[in-house]
Amino acid sequence: MVKSLPAAEAHGDYSPDTAADLSAIAARAFELGDLIKHSALTEDYVYWKRSVERSGEAQQRIREFLKAKEKFAECERFGRFHPDYNEALDRVYEAEAKLEEIEAVRRFKEAESAVDLLLHEVSLLIAHSVSDAIKVPDNDPNPKASGCGSGGSCSCGSGGCG
Repeated sequence: MVKSLPAAEAHGDYSPDTAADLSAIAARAFELGDLIKHSALTEDYVYWKRSVERSGEAQQRIREFLKAKEKFAECERFGRFHPDYNEALDRVYEAEAKLEEIEAVRRFKEAESAVDLLLHEVSLLIAHSVSDAIKVPDNDPNPKASGCGSGGSCSCGSGGCG
């Protein structure tokens, strides 16, 4: 169990006991990282990542996709009013669809999502073991609205929400 820090120690004046506590936490974090690194999910991720890297077809389609994204980024600077905007966007979608036709790419993306979810769930467990109010970032493009700062109601003591 980690000792609570007196105010002076919380602001950077560490005692030997505090340093030992932080060292123990860091050691446990490395242990957890090794467990995740050697998990079946991560092994699957690494396998499919290497498969994509070794696939000439996948690498060619990745280059085509990146080229289409670059062209679209040029058009996007001017917004929807650029004469090639819609065509460039369509090419991005087409290149992405062609990339998704390759099994190794699909499986890599699935494995990547599974590892990302695992890491997020572990982060949530750690954060919520400290406090339910701690925010944990994730890669979800559509975050769930809950808690302070998300526009929803919450029970924080700041009086700023609810």
